[in-house]
Amino acid sequence: MTSDLFRLDDAVAVVSGATGWLGPPMVEALAAAGAHVVAVGRRQSVLDELAAAQAEAGHPISVQSCDVTAPEWPELISRIAEEHGRLDVLVNNAHVGRGGSMATATDELFDEGYEIAVKAAWRAIQAARPGLAAARALGGSPSIINISSMYGLVGPDLSLYDTEAGRTPPFYGTAKAALLQLTRYAAAELGDSGIRVNAITPGPFPAEAARENAEFIDRLSSRTMLGRIGERDEIRTALLFLASRHSGFVTGSNVVVDGGWTAR
Repeated sequence: MTSDLFRLDDAVAVVSGATGWLGPPMVEALAAAGAHVVAVGRRQSVLDELAAAQAEAGHPISVQSCDVTAPEWPELISRIAEEHGRLDVLVNNAHVGRGGSMATATDELFDEGYEIAVKAAWRAIQAARPGLAAARALGGSPSIINISSMYGLVGPDLSLYDTEAGRTPPFYGTAKAALLQLTRYAAAELGDSGIRVNAITPGPFPAEAARENAEFIDRLSSRTMLGRIGERDEIRTALLFLASRHSGFVTGSNVVVDGGWTAR
């Protein structure tokens, strides 16, 4: 059955950045596919709302409040894998939503961007390896999925933004580009263990606050080949493909979901 193609029954999945804009639909997609999902974020109230919504939908999840830059983050990954005896899917989605420019960027902001997007992902991958290996030994197809950005592939179009403070800052794109290279490196090293490492690169998926600016949304839409922005539920299929065994021969890849933005 087509509806069962990407089932993840018995799989254990961890999603960081679960309280962000793209986090909830990814958690929902994995849970609906049958995975036991541990949603990780810093905002407990949003985590609780997410858990309640999934319970009502018949797809209960677990939630954990944790800052991915804290020492507790890799410890949490290890504990989840030990408690369940496996870890099948690790989604590194945490990021910081700040604006700025070359003029306003600071060393501290660069450090923060790399800490969240790159070093936290690296620590999670290291901590997850025993659990992923256990999933492989149990017949699974363990998958690490790193969430990058179109600005990890191309430079920003500064004409799209009304203010300097509202621009995508330089530390964001450079960190997301580094995450793509970490994806390729980890895929090369973990391939012999049967652990797959891939990335998803979303394009323009503006959050609700940005959508209130109709002119800005029109400008973003005009930059894509499809003439529109992405709806956050449209991240689901790429995620489920990479999480499932049906992408078992896919590793070191980057699935771009950007409406054609970076193809121009």
